[in-house]
Amino acid sequence: MPSVLPSQVIREIPQDPTPQQRTHYGNYASIVGIICNVALALGKGIVGLASGYVSIIADAINNLSDATSSIISLIGFKLADRPADTGHPFGHGRFEYLAGLVVAVIVAAAGIELIISSGRRILNPEETDFNLVLVFMLLASIAVKFWMQYFYKRIGTKLNSEPLKATGVDSRNDVITTAAVLLSAVISYFYHIDLDGICGLAVGIFVLYSGISLVRDTVSPLLGRAPSQEEVDHIRKVITSYPNVIGMHDLMIHDYGPGRQFGSAHVEMPSTINIMEGHDTLDNIEQYFREHEGFVMTLHLDPIVINDPAVNELRAWINDTLKTINPRLSMHDLRTVPGPTHTNVIFDIVKPYDVNMSDEELKVLISKKIVEHKPDAVCKITVDHAYASVAA
Repeated sequence: MPSVLPSQVIREIPQDPTPQQRTHYGNYASIVGIICNVALALGKGIVGLASGYVSIIADAINNLSDATSSIISLIGFKLADRPADTGHPFGHGRFEYLAGLVVAVIVAAAGIELIISSGRRILNPEETDFNLVLVFMLLASIAVKFWMQYFYKRIGTKLNSEPLKATGVDSRNDVITTAAVLLSAVISYFYHIDLDGICGLAVGIFVLYSGISLVRDTVSPLLGRAPSQEEVDHIRKVITSYPNVIGMHDLMIHDYGPGRQFGSAHVEMPSTINIMEGHDTLDNIEQYFREHEGFVMTLHLDPIVINDPAVNELRAWINDTLKTINPRLSMHDLRTVPGPTHTNVIFDIVKPYDVNMSDEELKVLISKKIVEHKPDAVCKITVDHAYASVAA
């Protein structure tokens, strides 16, 4: 069990927490958020109603939505921790992403509500009552939210949790919005300018923008985002560090929630290697990823002819030619089958999504260039699509 103090809890989280540990600490963080936000919502609600400030009432509603978000995050962690079953063999980890999406939508909805209520106050101004209790409440809220921003940023990063990271961003937004509410109240009191509705409107727009940004960030893993350049480079570095590995291509990473990643790739090895030796190397690589990287990697061996000068020359020429079409085009699995009248040139190309031509148009263009270089060539080209951030 973690210690009661949040700072101690953060220090207790291991570098690579298990799914059960993630759920445990995630639940703790959600409970902290519920307690803090309910207390702030009640305090601001009472002060806002007593003083007549719509911007403070709006800020209280925002804190109440934050408490709801923490409850949803808590439910998300509970659901994500459910074990795999027959219908869901990869587990239920994406419930955590869904919880993050719901939190983001609530933030955006709170922004819309703030805009509407503030617009009404601009059109129908009402008298407000500025007092020291109001100032103390808002200063206390800023201090609490500033601490919550730090807490959720640290624990969200350690747990690699999208809902907790989103909550940290929302806490930062609350610091800014509450500070704006306090500033507008002070200016309105000393300069007799009614900024309550205008401040509430600005706060609402800011919260809405943050909510939309969070929706975009949380939808991305649900849609199946590509691994980052850093992830691709790291995986390639690990795989090519093993003996007899020439290269890697066709990398795919499937994300079923934090700690539930699955990958596959084709590993290039010399065609002269003993098949048992090659299979043993791939087993060792897969075991490394399972034990040290936390995800299941499935590898396919692609034999590469390395002792045929003619094939090596053709491979280099094709790769150079592809770069003239698009610098990110790449080729793999080249084979040549000579015959009495022609030579079949068989290979795959990896087509990035920014190539503005169809697969067929690309094959025709590449075939034309190869035939100009090698007149007896008959090209048989398979077009693969890049499932990583680069043509890996």
